[in-house]
Amino acid sequence: MPIFDLFWTMLWFFLFFIWIWLLITIFGDIFRSGMSGLAKAGWVIFVIVLPMLGCLIYLVVNGSKMEERAAAQARQAQEAQQDYIRSVAGSSGSGAADELTKLAQLKDRGVITDEEFQSQKAKLLA
Repeated sequence: MPIFDLFWTMLWFFLFFIWIWLLITIFGDIFRSGMSGLAKAGWVIFVIVLPMLGCLIYLVVNGSKMEERAAAQARQAQEAQQDYIRSVAGSSGSGAADELTKLAQLKDRGVITDEEFQSQKAKLLA
């Protein structure tokens, strides 16, 4: 019997954890949505007063919109991350290749000697 009790305890713990996660997700979606303030307040009160029924009805009514908002937020976060990476990489990431190109042009024009080119190239590639 102790193993059976452990199983039930773990099951209830995980169900409670899922319930809390569902509530956080629903409240996050309520406040992220484009509903009016009165509609948001109504949903919050409904979910707090009748939690099971409120969550179930919210998921039925707004389930597809929740998915669209989550996908849009993920896209926006991905684009912001890519913009940041491009800005950081543009300032220092591809600098070595650009510097080598500039050094080669200076060498071709005769501004720097072959020895200076080789030493600068070695510094850049190190």
